[in-house]
Amino acid sequence: MDFSKKILQLKKKKNCVILAHFYQTADIQNIADFVGDSLQLSQIAAETSANIILFCGVNFMAETAKILSPDKKVLLPEPAAGCSLADSCSANDLKAFLKNYPSHTVISYVNTSVEVKALTDICCTSSNAVKIIESLPKNEKIVFLPDRNLGSYIKSITKRDDMVVWDGACHVHEEFSVEKIIELKKEYPDAKILAHPECKKTVLILADKIGSTAALLEFSKKDENDKFIVATESGILHQMQLASPNKLFIPAPPIDSTCGCNDCKYMKMVTLEKIYTTLKNENPEVIIDIELIEKAKKSILRMLEMSK
Repeated sequence: MDFSKKILQLKKKKNCVILAHFYQTADIQNIADFVGDSLQLSQIAAETSANIILFCGVNFMAETAKILSPDKKVLLPEPAAGCSLADSCSANDLKAFLKNYPSHTVISYVNTSVEVKALTDICCTSSNAVKIIESLPKNEKIVFLPDRNLGSYIKSITKRDDMVVWDGACHVHEEFSVEKIIELKKEYPDAKILAHPECKKTVLILADKIGSTAALLEFSKKDENDKFIVATESGILHQMQLASPNKLFIPAPPIDSTCGCNDCKYMKMVTLEKIYTTLKNENPEVIIDIELIEKAKKSILRMLEMSK
């Protein structure tokens, strides 16, 4: 069966918008209405006039879409598509942790569950985290979660040395090998290194450009260089290659070359067949209690307002 063709037909018939994260496979990116990072897709989810939002990504992303569009049907093709970073910070653990920091403003990376967002003052993404934190008074006490690498990077940029950072991490960005990146650089001495701020500091030190997936994509389009070593999830290389077909994009290797660790195993759980079945049956649907939605929504809306 030609799942792509069937999906496009169903999408039109059902007034559905398909959102796909940069880390999805190329075939899924190609049938999506919008491909982007967390912030871009959150904004689209908030503004769409479609009756159905089908989110090709992991569960916290679909939850965010539902929070912003509670009156719309939000579908997630693979409910088991979790996130190692989101899983590193549970709501119960966060509640206990915050008892030690009662006067702190809680800033959560969007890679968190709806329950954690409900305990959050302001959400952020890797695109806007520095801007949001720099907009707060210098003496404001902050707890940042859950990514320790992004938190450490933000501290180095904003000089918020007293910012408390949760000890969580993304399994993909933790696994890039400094030694193998250096070896690649020897093989391609003219290549520029692009790195996501979820990478470890030892990787970021090597980078010519540090930024969100959207920022790295934009840099690769505009920069005159024609070779890039890319230290983030490999799905972004598809959009980079589409935008710059004459340039060479090399995925940064993980420590264990046999594990496929520069692919997010959760993102790759979504397939065209699952998308077709989900859209056909309008299930699995993301269901969130309205009271929890209202609590979580405040932190996301504050992020969107501060990102303008």
